[in-house]
Amino acid sequence: MPRAKKGTKARRRRNRILKWSKGYRGKRGNCYKPAREAVQHAWMHMYRHRKQRKGDFRRLWIVRINAAARAIGVSYSKLIAALTRAGIMLDRKSLAELAVTDPTAFRAIAQKAQAIA
Repeated sequence: MPRAKKGTKARRRRNRILKWSKGYRGKRGNCYKPAREAVQHAWMHMYRHRKQRKGDFRRLWIVRINAAARAIGVSYSKLIAALTRAGIMLDRKSLAELAVTDPTAFRAIAQKAQAIA
């Protein structure tokens, strides 16, 4: 019976890993085993940081809203509470965008929320 080698399947798998590890330093970029380990670690970090990015942006929005709110003389927590009581359903992303790009509209929303609440 002839000897069966892994052949094209294994080579394709190895080349795919080496393609993903292109640009890594040292053996991690051109030897299969270190490259596979580096790629697996990179994928693990990518997965985790995709989840973390959502929290990072939320923290950034809160900082921006707080800065804009303090500029008009109210704290972040009081502003959010007033918005909730007034029934103004704006999320933090859109509030932060307003605070940065259109401060007068942000001020009008904040004053309306404080007047109703």
